[in-house]
Amino acid sequence: MVTSQLNAASKSAGSPSGFRSDIQGLRALAVLGVVLYHAGVSFLPGGYTGVDVFFVISGFLITTHLVRTLQSRGTISFADFYLKRARRILPASVLVLVATTIAAYLWIPRVDVPGAFQDAAATALYVPNIRFAVEGTDYLAETAPSPFQHYWSLGIEEQFYLIWPAVLAVAFLAVRKSVRGLFAVAAVMVLGSFSINLFLMQVSTPWAFFSLPSRAWELGVGAMVALLPGSAAVPVLRAARPALTYLGLLGIAGSFLLFSEDTPFPGFAALLPVLSTACVILGGFSPVTHARLLSSSPMQAIGRWSYSIYLVHWPMLTIPQLAAGTENPLPLALTLALGAASIPVATLIYTYVEEPLRKPWSGRFSSTPRSLTLVVSVSVVCAMVALSLAQAVERARLTAGGTAQYSAGAQYPIGTSFVPENIEPSLEEAAASVPDTYADGCHLEQLETEIPAGCTYGPQEAELDMVLFGDSHAQQWFGALETVAAGGSYRLHTLTKSSCPSVDLMISVKDAPYTQCEEWKKRALEKIRDLDPELVVLANYGRVQPADSSTPLEQQWAEGLSSMISQMPVGAEVVVLADTPQFPVAPASCLSRNLEKADACSVPRDDAIDASRQEVEREVANRHGSHYIDLTSYLCTEACPAIIGNVLAYRDEHHLSRPMSAALGAPLAAAIEGVL
Repeated sequence: MVTSQLNAASKSAGSPSGFRSDIQGLRALAVLGVVLYHAGVSFLPGGYTGVDVFFVISGFLITTHLVRTLQSRGTISFADFYLKRARRILPASVLVLVATTIAAYLWIPRVDVPGAFQDAAATALYVPNIRFAVEGTDYLAETAPSPFQHYWSLGIEEQFYLIWPAVLAVAFLAVRKSVRGLFAVAAVMVLGSFSINLFLMQVSTPWAFFSLPSRAWELGVGAMVALLPGSAAVPVLRAARPALTYLGLLGIAGSFLLFSEDTPFPGFAALLPVLSTACVILGGFSPVTHARLLSSSPMQAIGRWSYSIYLVHWPMLTIPQLAAGTENPLPLALTLALGAASIPVATLIYTYVEEPLRKPWSGRFSSTPRSLTLVVSVSVVCAMVALSLAQAVERARLTAGGTAQYSAGAQYPIGTSFVPENIEPSLEEAAASVPDTYADGCHLEQLETEIPAGCTYGPQEAELDMVLFGDSHAQQWFGALETVAAGGSYRLHTLTKSSCPSVDLMISVKDAPYTQCEEWKKRALEKIRDLDPELVVLANYGRVQPADSSTPLEQQWAEGLSSMISQMPVGAEVVVLADTPQFPVAPASCLSRNLEKADACSVPRDDAIDASRQEVEREVANRHGSHYIDLTSYLCTEACPAIIGNVLAYRDEHHLSRPMSAALGAPLAAAIEGVL
């Protein structure tokens, strides 16, 4: 009876083989949403949820297949299952992986090549999602994305396929071959995974986005639809199918149109595309309820090619953009053309790679053990080659030849017009040129709120105390303030936290109030009052999103800074540091494309500096009898160069590098001495 219900549920779509034209159309809808979103089509800011549609479809189809196998054979041949999945997924995936690796080496900025090759190695080993989670990648706001970033979803599916058959096989015996029992198992998995999703959204958004435990519920919803007892026979469901189909399509369209990169995702928001896809699948259990759009010939064709389209569209879009520089966005007409071009490329891959190699292999690799050995060997070889190439590229320093004299720390700097051999830090090491407070655990990440102990620097026997208070733009001044502390006999205490300015202002991150920032600031103020320092230095990045959008940010910033200064201990001198220049792209990336003409990576001062914000801060500081110090003249003239002497001035778009901060120590010490 159970077997007949499952067969009826699938075959009622109108094909004796169980083929569902509506699901093929759903694949097309999903991949079109993703491609158009990545191409930059503004009216589909939530097209990325097409991946969630894919997850539900995959969970439905794989569970339907596995349960049929269990019902007919009583067990699952894991070797045969994994080999079939490998034949289905890997040929096209490996081909695109190799082609993308070659293209990345040839065309993306050389400084980004080692990281891209490491991403390729993780992809070859089926764990790209874990790498991106560890790296803290923000998929929805990444300005210089990896050419392999789209493989994250395949990593989740491959990891799910590795675990889910065993779970079903064990559960099948445990529940005495009851599909209702399997449905309950899937429901428990969905609830558990969704709970992890909500928890990680509060703890680490990258892990919530990229990890299998927080995403498995989406595939699990598809599994629940496949296991829904009597889904083909329940009169209520049968009567509701037309409404379910069109309600589901409306929900998917809503997620494409209403979501954006500011939507906290996955979280609760992911329920809309996931449950909507489940509705379409449920509604499609009868051919009469199929939406004509889904069953149309163009949608069926795109659905057939959807896997290859997904694989090729991303590198076709990102590699040209990385080659041009993310500071030079490609025009929409070009990105749309590149997205459209992915379709004929995908048809070739589907016709000559994906479809032929899906069939059982002949010759020496006809046996399952040999085929699986080949699959594993190819993956390991690809990973080893990618890692070896990454190391080889890292060893070759990117310079134009010749050396430059040290001149950082002088006013009105003239930028070095080439990348010198003695540049510090090297372009390859720029991102890691951070203050010691990172390694010491004294700079807090977004979710941390406790004040760490032992974050005191400078001469410990000093009688005076100085506090550095603010976000990562305060932390970037650590090297300079070490010089100030040593010269003025101060103990330097650091109180810094990512994205949390020392301004009395509630801000939002991803449209959610940054409550951890407020909690940390309260504790930081208590610490400052306990220290009762002689000097407090405030420095911050002012380009934030206020939780209250009813009042202009500039006004809220002025009021918040004024409030914070007024809360400093009586008798403490307060210094507000002007913010540093902002570049449209990390200078190291730009310089790696302009080794002989580094001037191309300079930014006009008026574009790099927020002059109105500086004026607001200066006025607030003066009103409170505090001191405003602006060292912009040590970083810019009419333009702000990326290289000053032999020093790469910035580690990314808007943070000073470690040697540049140290170079500003003497001028900062002189400025502080002059105002106190």
